[in-house]
Amino acid sequence: MTYVVTVETCIPDDAPDLDELGRVGAVVLIERGFGSVAGAEGPDGVEVDVFDVAVAAHPRGAELTVTVAAPALEAAEDAVGAVAQEILDRTEPLTAWVVVNSEVKLHTERAWESLEAADGPDAPPGDPALRRARHAAAAPDAGRGDRGDGGEGGDEVWVDVIEETADPEAGIRAMAVRLRSFDPAVFGASPDTAELAAGALVHGAEILIDELYDDVQALAEEDTHVAACQGHLWHLDRLPDRHADRYDELFARRFLVTAVALTTRFTDGGFRRLGCLAEELVLRFLLEQAHVALDLYGLLDDDVTAALDRFLAHVHGEPDPARDPAVQDPALLGFGAWFTPYGEDRYVHPYAADAPAEETEGA
Repeated sequence: MTYVVTVETCIPDDAPDLDELGRVGAVVLIERGFGSVAGAEGPDGVEVDVFDVAVAAHPRGAELTVTVAAPALEAAEDAVGAVAQEILDRTEPLTAWVVVNSEVKLHTERAWESLEAADGPDAPPGDPALRRARHAAAAPDAGRGDRGDGGEGGDEVWVDVIEETADPEAGIRAMAVRLRSFDPAVFGASPDTAELAAGALVHGAEILIDELYDDVQALAEEDTHVAACQGHLWHLDRLPDRHADRYDELFARRFLVTAVALTTRFTDGGFRRLGCLAEELVLRFLLEQAHVALDLYGLLDDDVTAALDRFLAHVHGEPDPARDPAVQDPALLGFGAWFTPYGEDRYVHPYAADAPAEETEGA
């Protein structure tokens, strides 16, 4: 499974703050250190593959965002923390630095700050219902307005719930019945907790689709890719940096369609198994969105966190040779494999799916 581990490092307490040159140098040295690392070992010798690292320095140290493949979250955290400390120890100017934290965490504060900081006439509204209304007005033929007819499962139903209730928790819980592909038992929690977790996933799906739509629009307006985009991006700039110049408008549309297809199967009762690597990434974004929503409303506790973890494990299912190599082997994480079905029995939306090899060869 793919994890994004955040590592906090700091300089000695008695050391002066890093100036701009020192921060730039630290970034270069840390990135160079990780550049020589293909993998690491977690507890009990568990192997962890390192895919990508991003370093952001500040006056008292640096924050590392490391994308890895590992069989378990704990293995990812322990291995990345250990290899980060090893890199610091063997890099002469950084030998006094220490790793103070290594964990897979959700950047809820950053997500909220991005909502609060957005301004100007073209900025997306913070309220999800208003964002959907803007998208519907801007693209009436996109099909979004045709899904709801006031009956069960339509957009209007969701908007009514959010707009008419003064209680965010009640609004989120009301969404739970729409997660039709999953029995509440998959959450392994009390009915009350399972309802909250299920509702957060449906709520998160709505927000995720809106924000991916915004990402598509941002890239289309600039006619560029993520690496060069000057506008605000919600999600696509959090994909592995190594392919940032390949995330153009076409890729963004394929990723958006994949997200729509996956969340549709979650809510229409048609989900069976994940179809491709892109769906794995969509699932990660969806879980993060659910956590963010719950946390912003003060509803995220240990019970609902554990319930969402069990949901994730259920969706992944038992170890599957058709899926696991594509997630854990960096060689198979090449850009061209993201939308390739794991097998003939897997579903990937026709718009997003990679062309079969024989078609590509014959083109």
